[in-house]
Amino acid sequence: MILTNIETIPGKQIIEHYGLVTGSTVRSKHVGRDIVASFKNIFGGELRGYTELLNESRQEAIDRMIAQAQSMGANAIVNVRFSTSSIAAGAAELYVYGTAVLVS
Repeated sequence: MILTNIETIPGKQIIEHYGLVTGSTVRSKHVGRDIVASFKNIFGGELRGYTELLNESRQEAIDRMIAQAQSMGANAIVNVRFSTSSIAAGAAELYVYGTAVLVS
């Protein structure tokens, strides 16, 4: 599956348009990560636990979007975008969307 954040794929021609595809995941913070994060806030540095959580969340959302596109017969997704929103205290949604297409 080809993913891109632009409208076209260089060297490819869009021959079929399937429409919007999405993927999302809702994740909550982990108490252990919060404790480590509170120390990092005092002393500075990367919050690796949260970085890992966000990377895993992005990949899960992308995988769900790809599965939806594949079920439509697409082999590419163009105009891929990410969005996040707060769902509840300590929980957030990571949402990805794009346009499923068939390219040759």
